[in-house]
Order: sequence, then C-alpha cells, then structure tokens
Amino acid sequence: MALGFIGKRMARFLAQPRERYQRGPSSRLELLAATLRRGDVLLVDGTSRFASAIKYLTQSTWSHAALCLGVPEGAAEPWFVDVDINDGVRTVPLAEFAGLHARICRPVGLSAGETDAVVEHMVSRVGHNYDLKNIVDLARYLVRQPPVPDPLKRRMIALGSGEPTRAICSTLLAEAFGVVRYPILPEIELQDATTAGGRQAAAEILHIRHHSLYTPRDFDVSPFFQVVKPRLEAGFDFRRLVWSDAQAGQGGTPL
Repeated sequence: MALGFIGKRMARFLAQPRERYQRGPSSRLELLAATLRRGDVLLVDGTSRFASAIKYLTQSTWSHAALCLGVPEGAAEPWFVDVDINDGVRTVPLAEFAGLHARICRPVGLSAGETDAVVEHMVSRVGHNYDLKNIVDLARYLVRQPPVPDPLKRRMIALGSGEPTRAICSTLLAEAFGVVRYPILPEIELQDATTAGGRQAAAEILHIRHHSLYTPRDFDVSPFFQVVKPRLEAGFDFRRLVWSDAQAGQGGTPL
C-alpha cells in the first residue's frame, strides 16, 4: 500500500513537463496522419521529467513508444494503444502527441493477420496499470545522474514489478510482437554451416531477449523496422523549400 501511494504521488510529479524544453516536431501532424499505418510503432521524444530518466538510461532521443491501430471507423485520425504513467494502458488519438518530435518505425513483411494479432494483444491490455515500481527504480536518476556502466543501464529498465496487469510502453510492445515472433533487436549468434555446394557459411541463430529488456530506442535501431519519414513519403522536393532572407543572404547553402 505504501509503495503504491508513493508511486502514484511520484507519477504525478514525474509526468509534469520539463522547463525550457525546445525540440519540436519534424513533421506536421497531418503529414504524420497521412503516413501512419496500422501496426506502425510511433516513437516520441517526451517532455516530462520521467522522459528525461528514460532518455538518460537508454542514451536515446526516444522516451516513449505507442502502437498505431489505424484510423477507426468514424474517426478522423489514427489512434494508438499507449501506456501512460498515470492512466495506464489506454487508447488515444494522434493529437495526443501534437507538438512532440516523433518517428515512425514500421515492421516489414507482416501479413494482415499477423498485424491484427499484434494489435489485438495490445488492445487486450487496455485498462492495465502502469508499472509503478519502475517509477521508483528510475526516479533517483532525475535528481542525480551517476556514471552507470552501459551494460547495466538496460537491466535497470527491467527492474519493474513484472506483474501481468502492469506494463511500460516498450515492454508491452515487445510482448505484442513476440506473439507473432517478429524480431525487434534479438541477440544474433553466428554458427558455421555447410551449404549444398560444400562451402562453409555463417548461419544466423536469433535469440529472443526477454520483453522487459526492450526500450523505445530498440525500435529505431532495429534492422527489422523501417524508419518512415513523412516529409519524404509526401513527395519531397528541396527546390520548393522557402528559406528566410536572412539565411539566403549569408551566401552559403542553407542546411
């Protein structure tokens, strides 16, 4: 009871935005909406105090991940299964992430049925609570950021309670993709194998990591997820960009 009370109080504090946060979205919301597909993972650069801890421990821009459900009937924009520090597992519209830097990571090669299985697993968890023990484990890094060895940082993310009715965003996504055995960032073992022609070749054996060890950045660096950029998908032509007179008058090529 005491831990739950402390966790809830801490959640409200950690959910508050950081001051002087300046990074904005790299694509307009309507471009994101036009590009997103059912089954896409949307990574978000959060602004909260809790997001700071996640980004520190993972050494990444991304603090949050949500799964796109597509555009439900009667809706005007894509919806997501999202895990909120206060509200737990919920469904939210794309507008929930307005004004935030985001990235689309798309699994490649999933059939419609496999995508449905991933989505259904996420939707079945709606209503579950956030893993408050995870909050207690990470909060100390907001006050003080000790030199944590890289091999230990990922383990610290996995210090949550592990209860089946509690979750954090990246672990729930890892569980969902695990339903169809879709790889995110597995450990890869190389073994010698003999081909039909008698030549030696290296065979890759994938070892699935426990879902609690996944973080939002893993979807970004995964070789099995395609990073989709809305501006390029919309038909990018750099010649049509409008630069300010101040930049154009400097004589160099704007970056």
